Amino acid sequence: MSFFNYSDGELHAENVSLSSVARDYGTPCYVYSRAAFEKQWRDLDTAFGDHPHTICYAVKANSNIAILNLLARLGSGFDIVSEGELRRVLKAGGDPGKVVFSGVAKSEKELAFAIQNKVRSINIESVAELERVQKVAASLNATASIAFRVNPNVDPETHPYISTGMDKAKFGVTMEAAYDAYQRANDLANIDVHGIACHIGSQITKTSPFTDALEIVLNMVKRLSEKGIHIKQLDLGGGLGIDYQGETPPSAEAYVQSMISGIKAHGIDLPIAIEPGRYIAGNSGVLLTQVEFLKHNASKNFAIVDAGMNDLLRPSLYQAFHTIKPVAEESQAATQVFDVVGPVCESADVLGYDRELSVQAGDLLAVCSAGAYGFVMANNYNTRPKPPEILIDGEQAHLIRDRETYDQLLAGERLLP
Repeated sequence: MSFFNYSDGELHAENVSLSSVARDYGTPCYVYSRAAFEKQWRDLDTAFGDHPHTICYAVKANSNIAILNLLARLGSGFDIVSEGELRRVLKAGGDPGKVVFSGVAKSEKELAFAIQNKVRSINIESVAELERVQKVAASLNATASIAFRVNPNVDPETHPYISTGMDKAKFGVTMEAAYDAYQRANDLANIDVHGIACHIGSQITKTSPFTDALEIVLNMVKRLSEKGIHIKQLDLGGGLGIDYQGETPPSAEAYVQSMISGIKAHGIDLPIAIEPGRYIAGNSGVLLTQVEFLKHNASKNFAIVDAGMNDLLRPSLYQAFHTIKPVAEESQAATQVFDVVGPVCESADVLGYDRELSVQAGDLLAVCSAGAYGFVMANNYNTRPKPPEILIDGEQAHLIRDRETYDQLLAGERLLP
């Protein structure tokens, strides 16, 4: 189900036309659907049935505190990778007892903040990090709840930049290193061995990589149990893909049931945590942009828009495909093949190659599937202010982040005396 559809000849987000959003808030801007976020989260929650579970939304996918607050109201937990993300969760009313803290380079300051706020689990990604967590917890006279993020060396068959569970990745601990590290952790005074974590990558479009990794993780759980180390939670990561360009990823039910079936086949009855980000946020938002000029070269037509790679980095960074739709369903302009390009002074500033569009200067375009890894990766390259974010709730449009001003952009800089 999409919450971005044409009605009366115009593309709408829920019941609000995107042309009215552009009129009221300007372009470029990010536009999200509350109903879409909530549906995606509830689909996963329902799929678990009565199996104990926590959905830990991956904050890095879309970290606006209004979005985090919506999910917290539903009962969501959160997957974080920095102190800043934990601060966002707390400001949004999230429960730190439902937070898992991942990331390969947590500082002592970040660890102290997490321990003081009693996050559910610090997911440790190296043996050296275990010693740091013990040191920080001892200095606070506290106990840190931990899991090791194990690396099962499973190929998720996705883009190499978002493949995180193979032995060449910077993430996680190899299985044998983790086995030894768990025994070390079990002996440390300020460490509580809570769980085992595994996250193999992102935009995965079939269940087999998940079930292959799960099999390896469950064998580790059994080995640890034989040593008297009893895991209390399986954190099985995220990575479930979405439809960007006709992909057919598993449904929430198929994804969840494949995990539950694997666990039951091993006779293991443990709560599950998952870390979805893209699945919840990706198709819950669009980037709205306006055509500034049309340009025709000997071999190329360009639709030059006011949104660029500073606003949406994924096409330039990952060669990612985003469907691009005109906001007006019909146009008097002739259909032509365009490269949709932005204003940034880089040849890589292309939002979409070879798109058939009927557009003219002044027309609005919606870059779809931009709810995840869109605004969170936006930057100020070419000294361009970041766009606003608008959340649509039925017939209401809510500004949930102001457009950045030039004064704000320059405020932290100083001239030499």
